[in-house]
Amino acid sequence: MPSFDIKSPFASNPVETRDDLARFLVDLLNPLAIHTSPGGARIHLGYTGTHFDETAAHLEGFSRPIWGLASLLAGGGRYDGVERWVKGFTNGTNPDHVEFWGDMRNKDQRMVECSAIGFSLAVAKEHLWDVLDANAQTHLEDWLGGMNDKEMPNTNWLWFRVFSNLGLSKVGSSKYDAKRLKADMDHLDTFYIGEGWSRDGPEGVVQLDYYSSSFAIQFAQLAYSKLAQKEDPERCEEYRNRARLFAQDFVRYFDPEGRAVPFGRSLTYRFAMSSFWGAVAFADLELPAPLTWGVVRGLQLRNIRWWVKQPGAYNIDGTLTIGYVYPNQAMTENYNSPGSPYWCCKSFVTLALPPDHPFWASPEEPYPTSLLNTVKSLYKPLHIASNLSGHTFILSSGQQCSYPVKNSAAKYGKFAYSSAFGYSVAVGNLLLHEVGADSVLALSDDGGETWKCRRETREARFEKGERDEWLRSMWYPWKDVEVETWLVPPTQEAPLWHLRVHRLRTGRPLQSAEGGFAIYGQQENDRALEPTDWFDEYGTNEQEGSVFAHSEAGVVGIVELRPNARRNRKGQAVRTDANTNLMVPRAVVPTLLEELEPKAEDDWFVTAVFGLPSQGDVEGGPSGWEVEWKKRPVIPEGIAKLLM
Repeated sequence: MPSFDIKSPFASNPVETRDDLARFLVDLLNPLAIHTSPGGARIHLGYTGTHFDETAAHLEGFSRPIWGLASLLAGGGRYDGVERWVKGFTNGTNPDHVEFWGDMRNKDQRMVECSAIGFSLAVAKEHLWDVLDANAQTHLEDWLGGMNDKEMPNTNWLWFRVFSNLGLSKVGSSKYDAKRLKADMDHLDTFYIGEGWSRDGPEGVVQLDYYSSSFAIQFAQLAYSKLAQKEDPERCEEYRNRARLFAQDFVRYFDPEGRAVPFGRSLTYRFAMSSFWGAVAFADLELPAPLTWGVVRGLQLRNIRWWVKQPGAYNIDGTLTIGYVYPNQAMTENYNSPGSPYWCCKSFVTLALPPDHPFWASPEEPYPTSLLNTVKSLYKPLHIASNLSGHTFILSSGQQCSYPVKNSAAKYGKFAYSSAFGYSVAVGNLLLHEVGADSVLALSDDGGETWKCRRETREARFEKGERDEWLRSMWYPWKDVEVETWLVPPTQEAPLWHLRVHRLRTGRPLQSAEGGFAIYGQQENDRALEPTDWFDEYGTNEQEGSVFAHSEAGVVGIVELRPNARRNRKGQAVRTDANTNLMVPRAVVPTLLEELEPKAEDDWFVTAVFGLPSQGDVEGGPSGWEVEWKKRPVIPEGIAKLLM
């Protein structure tokens, strides 16, 4: 790392108490003042573009912080800058004002921002509605109600109209449309697929990322269950039951340090990933053991605490950057404006709770010990979660985005996603180092100039052997190339390894590159990792059929388990282009390379992948990690028979 210590502007905040969390929110809201328009209705945070218009982008900057502001006010807190948002409501909804947001059209981005506004009216009416004069109230209700006769995407977006109507109902507006709200709710319930999980769309959509939880659906269901208990008690109780089931899976996406597993799109929303746990508290929902109030509090606050410490998540003035752990346009979507990251303000929902609420009154508890060193199949999202030996990650097969999204192959198609090592995205498609080929089998049919990775997965399913359970799927990078992949989780005997088996049949010559986890690619002196033969030194080690990389972030590696069958598979530590990995801007990916010729029979790869993150404040692989590296996972009998 650099010789000088770069810290987040909020790093001194321990985020342990309700007051700490409120202070963090205020410290996030204050820098927005100088970016706010004279009329208060627009917040302009940068010059990068989106697929929607600039006014809607400025509305994002205005509306998304309201998730936190409204929660703070609802819980009895004060914010001296609240007048900026009151003024913005007055002018942004006034058709005669220069800062008017514009009327909503079909599938308009403005609809997205209505969700936060509706929530704010529902929970902080006296602070944000009652203070408006009669004309301003009329303009605001007309503007919000203007979405009730418009077409919306058949996705989680429908929740945005639900919360608009919910907010209108709470302030007694005549623009509240009860029939529209019920129709939307009934349709949203068709997204439910059981075990607590909802997909982000109708039947045929196989997308169960953070939108199915904290970003949208689960959060919305729990907030609704609190705010509409009297009006819709049966549905509210159903949502609470779903959350009880869902929580037992969702806890597996978090590690003891507070990090969540990066997976899917919209990750620039950052600690919104944990807002489900805040919504559990907001809804006064007690969860099954071991998810006590102290555990829920810990899951929520540790995640926010981790993000508070990430300097690259913030600009020098304290505003949020676009990216993940550092500014990164390559991993974003074309709907990410400079104001988009403030979706994270959903995680301040616990500020709406009084100090004596069980969430705040219970001492914070660590990640449950009963859930550590375990492997669990998560059947609805087609994931297998593991946190054996301190590495929290998921194996994934079967998900894909139902519409075009930049780098969707990376966001949904990789074999593994790690809370410690993250994942990488492509910054180009010419040559391997641009592809960010961690946790993939990349294939090239033009001599390595361009590469394809798994994007659409077919026939994904779980299979059980005598002792093991694994994921099996098909994918077809070209019409004359088929790949069948088995993903096998770690075992207690080899806890730092997972197994991948690939059956390939190709009608064209191919080059293959299979990557392990990506890792921070620098030495202690901030220079690039160099080759080493010593386990206790930072560096890379390339062999025939294997390669590992050791840095202050831990150790990662990859090995071919059938060396006699795959004599030409060479190990190489690929230094990826800058800013491919979500966690670190300079990364190395241990990779196995081989060429394939077209033939009638199948080719097989049997690959073991090693991952050991640094633990807490202790950098690098722990002493003795080479013992684990020398172990090799056993191929399950049910798969081994296919190799004969």
